[in-house]
Amino acid sequence: MDIQSYLQPETWKIILADLADSSSELAIKLIALLHSWLDWLYLNLFHFLLDFAFFYPLFMAYLWIIGALIYYFHWERKDPYKEGEIPKLAHYPAVSIVVPCHNEGDNVKETIEFLLQQNYPAFDIIAVNDGSTDNTLEILNNLAESHDKIRVINLTSNQGKAAALNTAALLSPHEFLVCIDGDALLAPEAVAWMMKHFMTGSRVGAVTGNPRIRTRTTLLGKIQVGEFSAIIGLIKRAQRIYGRVFTVSGVVAGFRKSALHRVGYWSNDMVTEDIDISWKLQLDHWDVRYEPNALCWILMPETLTGLWKQRLRWAQGGMEVLLKYFKKLGLWVSRRMWMVYLEYLISIFWAYTMVITFTLWALGYFVDLPEPLKVPTLLPSWGGVLLGLTCLLQFAISLFIDGRYERGIGKNYFWVIWYPMIYWIISVFTTVFGMLKAISKKKGKRATWVSPDRGVR
Repeated sequence: MDIQSYLQPETWKIILADLADSSSELAIKLIALLHSWLDWLYLNLFHFLLDFAFFYPLFMAYLWIIGALIYYFHWERKDPYKEGEIPKLAHYPAVSIVVPCHNEGDNVKETIEFLLQQNYPAFDIIAVNDGSTDNTLEILNNLAESHDKIRVINLTSNQGKAAALNTAALLSPHEFLVCIDGDALLAPEAVAWMMKHFMTGSRVGAVTGNPRIRTRTTLLGKIQVGEFSAIIGLIKRAQRIYGRVFTVSGVVAGFRKSALHRVGYWSNDMVTEDIDISWKLQLDHWDVRYEPNALCWILMPETLTGLWKQRLRWAQGGMEVLLKYFKKLGLWVSRRMWMVYLEYLISIFWAYTMVITFTLWALGYFVDLPEPLKVPTLLPSWGGVLLGLTCLLQFAISLFIDGRYERGIGKNYFWVIWYPMIYWIISVFTTVFGMLKAISKKKGKRATWVSPDRGVR
């Protein structure tokens, strides 16, 4: 039968009639072929998922290691950090240091007093009290009476961090802003190091600093010391090499106000305003850089409940950004964001793959699963040993790089080996639930403050 015959309606009527007859030889062959194809898909798809669950973190670890080493030898090694010294700039334009606060009565006095020690010629401090119900406003007003550099803005109700930042940005008389959280301690040299990027790059819209963990009382706190070096710091270095930065650190970042103005400032309805502003700026072709010398000491959760809430918010915020900017990423002009978008999208798929693996392993104790679906154990085999060794290598390299910023950080090497056991599991499930929260979130709903767990001090 020639091709033209297959285009005739009468021919297809005959084929469909043959398929309707269960005794038809053609139907039997097609059904057998379909069964064979489904069996192949059934076996190979599950094997693929298991392989992907293992190889994805292994591949990403080496990608981050290589990218971070390139960044270190190309840029970072040339600018050694020395406490008390700042980089020499052609000029030092005035900077507003913005401190949004909500119920920071226990921390904000220390934060502001640290800011007053900035080793930078021209700066002022704008502290925004965003509907605090404790004594935050009273503390800020007392500080403002004692120091001319401090200005206080009071929002009578909880408007959210984005609204506080927007208010301060609009009222600041300066082109450059450095934004930190109300419980963070900014190193005296940090502003100067961030300003170095703005002075040497006219398209630099934002600079993210280097957060360091203060809370180290519990196992979770000690593990996070390694995490911020081995995972977060390493990723930011690598992303600067192969494309764009996924997000600035909301706890410490510098901004060019004209860039913020072009993109409409911070979004009031995004759970993670730092991820959103990073994507806004980069999709508008502004450069976002990482400055490891801009140290900022921060408080982090040290309970499982606090850690869960924090990571769930991060996961939800990341998913909100993926959904919000999906259409823009289809444009050729947004191509430099493709790698970051793809990386995060694949990480979500990996999380769901891990959930499927966990579920099948648990079901295996109660249900007699088909052989291809059985997951006999979650304990490491030779592959797990390889992944563990890779993690140790990643941690060793990152702690070596970060050793110049924090003396004695190498002693945390023992604690970070527990990272995969605790943080990977939390990351998997917060990614799944965060995606569901992002999809079900009411569009345009304002994101307001929720006081986080700040660890044990």
